[in-house]
Amino acid sequence: MQYEGEPWLAARRAIQGLARGTPLAALGIRSSRTADIARIARACGYHAIWVDIEHSTIPIDTAASICAAALDIGLAPFVRIPEREYGVIGRLLDGGVLGIIAPRVETAEEAADIVAACRFPPFGHRSAIATLAHAGFRKLPAAEFNLAMNEATVVKILIESPRGIENIEAIAALPGVDLVGIGTNDLSAELGVAGQYAHPSVRKAHEAAIGACRRAKKPLAIGGVSDLAYGAELIRLGAAPFLFAGIDTDLLLGAARERIAQALASLEPPSP
Repeated sequence: MQYEGEPWLAARRAIQGLARGTPLAALGIRSSRTADIARIARACGYHAIWVDIEHSTIPIDTAASICAAALDIGLAPFVRIPEREYGVIGRLLDGGVLGIIAPRVETAEEAADIVAACRFPPFGHRSAIATLAHAGFRKLPAAEFNLAMNEATVVKILIESPRGIENIEAIAALPGVDLVGIGTNDLSAELGVAGQYAHPSVRKAHEAAIGACRRAKKPLAIGGVSDLAYGAELIRLGAAPFLFAGIDTDLLLGAARERIAQALASLEPPSP
């Protein structure tokens, strides 16, 4: 059976595109609770969504439902899990998620635990299941099904500490790690320069990560940089064009502030 056109390969195709330098624009989700947010993302031209259940109260079933809807309409669905909560991974993947973002990984051993939770044997320890919505609930031979789902699942390891940067060479080289990320907000805080994403110590970490991922031939996504020009500079240096193009909460806040300012301004008397 050929799988190239299957919707379950949306995340894999997205990562392959990143490796070729194709931009991937992703919408973050922290406050939305219905599948409409995935449809809105697609209507606006996003390529992927990432549901943040590390920094929100979104329950697992809601995250999975949003991601399943994204899968149905051609978006790559990712979820950032809470730190070191390996047990939630299988439930999310079974529910429709294709990409797992694991925060604050500091060693290759921790990264290997994430990979094992995401992959069926012989590449991991994900619990067997007969079929999934990803495959249209088709019954495939177990070995074939497991192989297809292993190929479909994307593992992103998020580095957010100096110790993680020290070990990034081994983490990036680990088989089963598909994408490495840098969480610049947390990294800068741990380096004692919170929010200073262009500080020399942070820049040094970014450049070390770019070099390590280049050698491992893995794409590197650098997040937490609000200056678009500086983000573009990092991409020119070798970071992947993974564009964290907004989070629903921040977008709502910005639009609401603009609307209320416009409404109040409309009541002001015209200038003489």
